[in-house]
Amino acid sequence: MENNQKLINSFQEALGLDTSSIVDSLTYQSVPEWDSISHMILISQLEEDFNVSLETDDVIDMSSFAKAREILAKHGVSF
Repeated sequence: MENNQKLINSFQEALGLDTSSIVDSLTYQSVPEWDSISHMILISQLEEDFNVSLETDDVIDMSSFAKAREILAKHGVSF
């Protein structure tokens, strides 16, 4: 599976959003499903799906779907 689709699936699994709404402009707290609690579920999902360990700064900086891709790329995930 291509990593961008894998990332969409991670967001869908963690936040329960329809995949059509998971786009680069999706931002933290822009939808009720992405609150502080589901943010931590998302972080856990991403760490598991991409076999990475995200730092505290990454968790704080992950403010959008596009930013999640950027952070994962920093950890060696290619998109």
